[in-house]
Amino acid sequence: MNAIILSALWGVLMMYTGFATKNTRIVSAVAVLGVLAVFVVNWMEYLGISFFDIDTRSMLVYNGFGLIFNAVVLFSTLLYFLLSGSDIEKSGRTPSDLYALLFFILSGISIIAGFKSLLMLFIGIEIISIPLYVLAGSDKSNLKSNEAALKYFLMGSFSTGIMLMGIAFLYGDAGTFYLEGINAGLGALSPMKAIGMVLLLASMSFKVSAAPFHFWTPDVYDGSPTVFTSFMATIVKAAGFFAFLKLFETAFGKFQSDWQVLMAVVATLTLLVGNITAVFQQSVKRMLSYSSIAQAGFMVLGVFALNIFAKQGMILYFAAYGIATIGIFGVLTKFDDHSIDAFNGFAKKHPLVAFSMLICILSLAGIPLTAGFFAKYYMLLAVIKDGNFLWLAIVAILSAAISVYYYFRVIQAMYFKEATVEQHVAFAPAFRITLLIAAVLLLVLGIHPDLLTGLL
Repeated sequence: MNAIILSALWGVLMMYTGFATKNTRIVSAVAVLGVLAVFVVNWMEYLGISFFDIDTRSMLVYNGFGLIFNAVVLFSTLLYFLLSGSDIEKSGRTPSDLYALLFFILSGISIIAGFKSLLMLFIGIEIISIPLYVLAGSDKSNLKSNEAALKYFLMGSFSTGIMLMGIAFLYGDAGTFYLEGINAGLGALSPMKAIGMVLLLASMSFKVSAAPFHFWTPDVYDGSPTVFTSFMATIVKAAGFFAFLKLFETAFGKFQSDWQVLMAVVATLTLLVGNITAVFQQSVKRMLSYSSIAQAGFMVLGVFALNIFAKQGMILYFAAYGIATIGIFGVLTKFDDHSIDAFNGFAKKHPLVAFSMLICILSLAGIPLTAGFFAKYYMLLAVIKDGNFLWLAIVAILSAAISVYYYFRVIQAMYFKEATVEQHVAFAPAFRITLLIAAVLLLVLGIHPDLLTGLL
């Protein structure tokens, strides 16, 4: 509750900051201070100190899992602000409004972290989604940005309609919006509950860009301003998956055997489509768009398994994937040319940035000694412990092997190719230090994942 109220209030404060000063540095500093404050009050709630005692009639209930998830999201947002703040300043005439939208999204994510009712799920998802439509089209002079916003809005509205229809079916069957009430009763799955569950599965799969509901992802991510694609592909995706996991564990946990086959199909399609399509991409930005679909396939495995390893893996995956992707996008934003060839000879000119980016790419590929390795390991362990779908773990391992190829193309360009075109890319000292810290964090979590999973 601390994080919901403070992030919403700070969003309003960001709008007034734009009136008070035109200095974009001050605006960015206020935003960084704000996300730090929200992180601190969220951590205080984890320690049992709550500033707001509001009776939500058990529609919002916060436990350790939800608060740790929120802490990971807020830390990733802090890293995002530090790495991409200068690009947010350049992306519009009023960066304070853009920061305000980002804080409102954080407020929606904080609702998702504690929802116990389908009403709160819907409100949280919509508070996240509506500002994103604006951010996707924030580059008004770019037709690709306008196209991305329109596609995202139309497809997002359609998926929201499917979600509401699913909620209506579930309410008609159970007579309640509470997740425990939907999961109560006999173990048999009624027709209305089955329809509602499938509709919610389709809607949530759209929100997290899982196949076959992924078609909007490459165009929207590619067309949106790169600085906001980073936020959409990491922090927003993490929120979607947390909601997905919590919804199916709390509302449909009793019927797991009925929907596991369907979830296994979604995971398989997502892994194969994302990885195979990414192989053929020549643009790093578009490759990362398909890579985000492939990474979503691994996270679907957590929703599929719903055991302790799945929960630990999800938290670790949110941190590993978020830090690595924000780091890579932070570098990519500085480039005018997003093709793989643009990175030719990059390591010779910017060795520290190239090394940090190397660690981020290795983590995404799941190479040992990086956080991404243990994130994938926990997901595979969750599937193996389930015991019924061992073939799914084999598909995931083969997909991870495919991903190594297209990730290493960027590494090859940076370290083993000569620059063909002169790239005038400059990195501030603060940016280099922050990116190096992100890389070190990935290595620390790769050696001691218990630092994060132990909090659960």
